[in-house]
Amino acid sequence: MTTTTTVPMSSIKRPPRQPDGDGSVQVHLDPSVRIGTAKVFAVYGKGGIGKSTTSSNLSVAFSKLGKRVLQIGCDPKHDSTFTLTKRLVPTVIDALEGVDFHSEELRTEDFVYEGYNGVMCVEAGGPPAGTGCGGYVVGQTVKLLKEHHLLEETDVVIFDVLGDVVCGGFAAPLQHADRALIVTANDFDSIFAMNRIVGAILAKSRNYNVRLGGVIANRSDETDQIDKFNDAVGLRTMARFPSLDVIRQSRLKKSTLFEMEDSPELIAVQQEYMRLAASLWAGTDPLVAAPMKDRDIFDLLGFQ
Repeated sequence: MTTTTTVPMSSIKRPPRQPDGDGSVQVHLDPSVRIGTAKVFAVYGKGGIGKSTTSSNLSVAFSKLGKRVLQIGCDPKHDSTFTLTKRLVPTVIDALEGVDFHSEELRTEDFVYEGYNGVMCVEAGGPPAGTGCGGYVVGQTVKLLKEHHLLEETDVVIFDVLGDVVCGGFAAPLQHADRALIVTANDFDSIFAMNRIVGAILAKSRNYNVRLGGVIANRSDETDQIDKFNDAVGLRTMARFPSLDVIRQSRLKKSTLFEMEDSPELIAVQQEYMRLAASLWAGTDPLVAAPMKDRDIFDLLGFQ
C-alpha cells in the first residue's frame, strides 16, 4: 500500500516573483528620437475600417505631388504596404530577430522596401502574442530609420496604426506625428471607436506636438452620422470616399487605386486623394475636440 505525504503549501519554495513582461521585448521609448523636418501623419480608426487602403493611396498621392514618402505599418499583421509592394515584406522585428537584436548589423535593405511610384515602405511588425508591446517595435523602427539617415531624405511620413486604443503600439506614433487623422465610416461602431481615439490623442497632445487633423470618411455614401458627431465634439471631415467595389477589388488585386483601370468613379476617388494630400501638405489648423461620454454617444446617434 502506498502512502501519500501532504506537503504544506507554505513550505514550497517558489522562484522570486518577476515583473509582468520581464524578458519580453518591452522598452521605454527614447524621448530624444525625433523624426526631423518631414511632415508626419498618423492614421487611426476602428479595426478593419480601411486604414491601410487609405494610408497607401494617400502615400501615392503625396508621391504624385513630387514628395518623398515613407509609409510605416504599425500593425503586427504587417499588411499596411501590401498594395504598394505587392507582397508581405519582412518586418523590422523579423530583421532584428535575424541579427539577435544587434541593430547595428542591419542594412537599410533589410527592412526598407520600395513600393509603387517610389514610396518607401516599412512594416514594424510586432512581438509574439503575449510577450511584449508593439510600442517597442515602433520605437525601434524610428530609431533604425534615424541611424540610417533615411528620415533626412523624406518629405512625408505616414504611420498606419493598428486599431486597438489600449496598447503601446497604438500610442507610440503619437510621439512623432504632427497630425493624427481618423478614418471612420458612417456607422455607430466606427464613430464610437473614433470617440475613444479622440480621447487618446487629446491625452498625448499634453506631452507631444501631435494634434488632431481631421476625419476621413471611408466606405460612406452618406455622412449624416459623422457630421452629427463632428458637430458635437469639434471635428471636421477632410475627405470622403464612397463604398465602391473597385476599392475593395484593389486590395484583392494587390494594387493601389492609382494603378487600377480608369473609370469615372475611380478617377473621382483618385482626385479626392490628390486633393487631400495637397491640403495636408499645405498645412491644416489643429482641432481641439472634446470626446463624449459613452452614454452621450448612444443618446446622440441611437435610434429615436
